[in-house]
Amino acid sequence: MSMIELIDVWKIYKKKGVQIEALKGINLKVETGEYISIMGPSGSGKTTLLNIIGTIDFPTRGKYIFEGVDVSGMSDEELSRFRRKNVGFVFQSYNLISDLTAWENVALPLYYDGVKDKRVQRKKAMEMLEKVGLLDRADHLPGELSGGEEQRVAIARALINNPRIILADEPTGNLDSKTSEEIMELFGTLHANEKITFIVVTHEKVIAEKADKVLYLLDGKITSLF
Repeated sequence: MSMIELIDVWKIYKKKGVQIEALKGINLKVETGEYISIMGPSGSGKTTLLNIIGTIDFPTRGKYIFEGVDVSGMSDEELSRFRRKNVGFVFQSYNLISDLTAWENVALPLYYDGVKDKRVQRKKAMEMLEKVGLLDRADHLPGELSGGEEQRVAIARALINNPRIILADEPTGNLDSKTSEEIMELFGTLHANEKITFIVVTHEKVIAEKADKVLYLLDGKITSLF
């Protein structure tokens, strides 16, 4: 049984009376521990596909099966629990809170998961910052960090609840080429050591080719997967 299976997934938006077909009949299987890159031009449906896998958006029709369970049948509470347990998100814009230190940003998912003890939060956050090579910057605010350091903080935050899947949307989009390479090397190390499933949206071929498989989208359809 595949970890993730999308069956004839469509996503249709209505805008000013016009229907926009963002995804058109997507069929996709992702196995546990796979590392997949998603490529395609702007507007091809890459982010929509990622958001559906992360359950922050939902198909207009079709099915999303996660380890044999139809995700579309879950309640809001069940979906929230599903995300906390299974999914870590990494975005192009980092999404750090400016008046919280690095470790406090990393610890935020624990707080929302009901862990209120600051000592427990800090201990776990420091473990995650060590994994991403940023332990010495734990008490710095985002404004005191470089772009690459901010993205490492965001990755540590994504890891803190021990997710089974990391979904990354253009994670190197705001970084220079050297820092981009460092971040993708970190992804590769985490993938190898933690056995996490990685799905990464990127427009850069050199980054996409670091994955086990590359999926190409065009006009909402998968044109190739190899």
